Amino acid sequence: MDAVGGILLGLLVWFLVRHGLGGFYTVAPNERAVLTSFGRAQRLRGLTTLDSPISQGLASDERERYRYPQVKVTPPGFYWRFPWQQVHKVSVATTTVSIALDPETPAANQAGQVLEAVTKDQLNTGLTGQLRFTVSADNLYAYLFGVTRPSVHVMGYFVSILRDRIANFEAPGADPGQAAADPTRADLSAAQGISINDLRKNLRDLNERMDRECATAAARYGITLDAALITGIDPPAEIESALAAINTAHNQVSSEISLAQAAADQKIVQSRRAVEIETLKAQAEVEPLLAVTRQLRVLNAQGVGVLGAYVRNVRLGLISKARILVTTGGGGPRA
Repeated sequence: MDAVGGILLGLLVWFLVRHGLGGFYTVAPNERAVLTSFGRAQRLRGLTTLDSPISQGLASDERERYRYPQVKVTPPGFYWRFPWQQVHKVSVATTTVSIALDPETPAANQAGQVLEAVTKDQLNTGLTGQLRFTVSADNLYAYLFGVTRPSVHVMGYFVSILRDRIANFEAPGADPGQAAADPTRADLSAAQGISINDLRKNLRDLNERMDRECATAAARYGITLDAALITGIDPPAEIESALAAINTAHNQVSSEISLAQAAADQKIVQSRRAVEIETLKAQAEVEPLLAVTRQLRVLNAQGVGVLGAYVRNVRLGLISKARILVTTGGGGPRA
C-alpha cells in the first residue's frame, strides 16, 4: 500500500510539475499566439474574415472561397494553459526575401538571385529585387490552419502576378482605343517604345501596381505583403549589345520625331496667328460700313425726306473739299 501510495504521489507531483508549472508560457513582443482546445482554435463567435477590412479587395467569386473564421489572438505577455490546450505561436516581424526565392527549391532561379520573365516583345529578362511581408494578425487562422505552407503559396502568388504584369506591361499614358482607331499612330508608338525600356523607366509604377495586385494576400493566405521593390531588369548577356543598338536607334528616331513635332507645332501656331490677324483686319474694314448702314437705317426711319437731306448734306461737304468737280452737264470740268 505504501508503494502504491508512493507511485500515486509521484504521478501527482509529475502532473503538477508537467501541467501546472509547465503550463505557463510567454508570448514575445514580436509574436502572436492562438490557443487550441483539443485541436480547435478559440473562435470569435459569428465573425469571419469577410467582416474584416482585409477582404475588401476580394472578387465576388473569391469571398466564399477565402472565408475563414476569426480566432482569438493572444497578445504579448505571460499566460497559463490547461493540459488539453496547445499554443501556436507565430512571428509578426517583417521578413525580407528575394523576389526570386523559391521556398520549395532553394537552388532554383540561380539560387534565388534572379527571377526570369518574358516581356511583351518576347524578350527573356531577369528581375532582381526584394519582397517584404508580415504575418497578418487579422487572419491567423489561414496562416496556421488554412494553408499548409503559407510562404510557398504567397511567393507563388506574387511571382505569377509579377510575370503577368511584365508580359502585359504598357507605359503609363498609352491609349489602346486611340491606337486601334488610328493605325498610323499605333505603328508610330510601336516604333517609339521597347518594352524592356518601358519597364526600366517605370519601375515605380510597376512596384505600385504590384502592391495593389497583392493587397488581397492577407485575406487569401494570412500574409500581408508590405512592399515589393523591383530594383533591376536586365536582359541576357548575349543580347545586351543588340539591345544597346536598338536603344541607340530608338533614341535617334525619338529625337527626329520630337524635332518634326516641334516644327509642325510651330507652323500650326504661326498659321493660327496669321488667320487671327487677317480676321481682325477684315473686321476693322467692315465695321465702318456696318456703322454707316445702321445710321442710314435710323435716319430712314425718321420720316420721308430725312435720308435725302442727309445725302444732300454729305454731298455738299464732299463738294467743298473737292479740288476739281466734274459734272454731267456742258461746260467741262470746273475748278
